[in-house]
Amino acid sequence: MASTGAAAAPGSVTEPPMAAIKGGTFTMGGTVPGTAKDYPTDQPVHAVRVPAFQMAKYEVTVGQFRQFVEATGHKTENQCWKFASTEWGMDMGPGAWNTPAYAPGDYHPVMCVTWKDATAYAAWLSAQTGKPYRLPSEAEWEYAARAGSTGDYYFGDDATQVCRHANIRDFTGSKAIAAIIGRTGKPATCEDGAAFTTVVGMYEPNAFGLYDMIGNVGEYVADCEHLNYDGAPVDGSAWTTNCSKRESPMMIHRGGSFSSRNVRTVVRGHAGIDNPSSIGEGFRLALGGPVQAQAASAARFEAELVTARAAERERRKAAK
Repeated sequence: MASTGAAAAPGSVTEPPMAAIKGGTFTMGGTVPGTAKDYPTDQPVHAVRVPAFQMAKYEVTVGQFRQFVEATGHKTENQCWKFASTEWGMDMGPGAWNTPAYAPGDYHPVMCVTWKDATAYAAWLSAQTGKPYRLPSEAEWEYAARAGSTGDYYFGDDATQVCRHANIRDFTGSKAIAAIIGRTGKPATCEDGAAFTTVVGMYEPNAFGLYDMIGNVGEYVADCEHLNYDGAPVDGSAWTTNCSKRESPMMIHRGGSFSSRNVRTVVRGHAGIDNPSSIGEGFRLALGGPVQAQAASAARFEAELVTARAAERERRKAAK
């Protein structure tokens, strides 16, 4: 892990705009049994009490991660998983967080980063700002994603409406991915306007004011992999003991991605602790402690994001 470095000039580091999440109790998990024996399922359903915290409104972007790399010299992997015409439809190949194909712009979510990279970024930002930024726990993530809802998605149960709220494997994405892997899969249900990742915050937020909680990129959480919720904490904390035993450590990620068809709020994913991917794994940050005034850099980021989203809308119009 890279050094967190000397303190930067006040305001020079971009802090993420945060949403204050009121604490409460919710029902975590789903009622549709999983089928894969070695893939995390969302059972058993259980009640969890989550203390108040803050969640970043957007996924960490390419531009934000670049600040970290340039400030610290942090070294990431120079290969990541990518779509390919193989049996599994993917392969490991050259690529990094700043490879143009995976990082089309500074306001796209960063990919081809590992869980270790994500935690190193959080540690650096904490050192620069004096605020305890971290990855959310899995329980915090699901509580924030649901935003008080109990359906398949935070907006209800109608899968045909997902593309109003998320960048998933839509008609355009399905066609683009099929061209790479050489075969088609299950049909898409809607059109979101993006084949791969897109500028953060392009779709409707949930009731907590959080964007892209489903789709765009999956989001690492602080929890190591457990194949079900037997023995899971009920206090909202991260589950980091008695991890699933594999040849290499695995961590949980949540929310699906641009390459996912199933982005129901309860769906769980996993990834190697040092295994980067361009197929859709990134992260967003959480923050504990008292709610503080929004940093000037966070307000500046949101103002710049308005311009970036407008440019993306124009690009989509021109591409039609």
